[in-house]
Amino acid sequence: RVGRTSHETGKMGDADNVMREMKIEKLVLNISAGESGDRVTRAAKVLQQLTDQEPVFSRARYTVRTFGIRRNEKIACHVTVRGDKAKEIISKGLAVKEFELRRMNFSQNGNWGFGISEHIDLGIKYDPNAGIYGMDFYVVMKRAGDRVAKRKLRCGKVGAGQKIGKEESIAWFEKVWNEDFAKVLN
Repeated sequence: RVGRTSHETGKMGDADNVMREMKIEKLVLNISAGESGDRVTRAAKVLQQLTDQEPVFSRARYTVRTFGIRRNEKIACHVTVRGDKAKEIISKGLAVKEFELRRMNFSQNGNWGFGISEHIDLGIKYDPNAGIYGMDFYVVMKRAGDRVAKRKLRCGKVGAGQKIGKEESIAWFEKVWNEDFAKVLN
């Protein structure tokens, strides 16, 4: 039998099993400016200032005359952050939301996200030339072993017990940020 057993019961427990441990895979920060030109460029500078990474621009899929955007025009920018830096930025964002999320912020596959209306709440100094931008935080969760389904060679399936659900993700969120009195509202 492979794995760790708890000394009291002699059975394999979920708390001891390293394969059941949930982690943050990545954080995706998105600023949608809604128009091209200088506004998107300034939004990219805000993301770069926050993450110390180069943001990627998103383009419009099709022309919408009422919004004044054309197809393939840069209208948003986003950046993917991993590791300890991701957790640090998530903590700043949750502090703005006072560590309270709603149940609808969590998806069925365990990922979760929220938005803030002003980036200066994260501690970035206000620049009158750049303006104020709202941004979306989206957190992708994972468990050990999910690479089995994503790798190129010998690709396999991840079992149903290994997949992350909404309730597990909510319980993990409240446990990890419990010193900040994190809670999920209905």
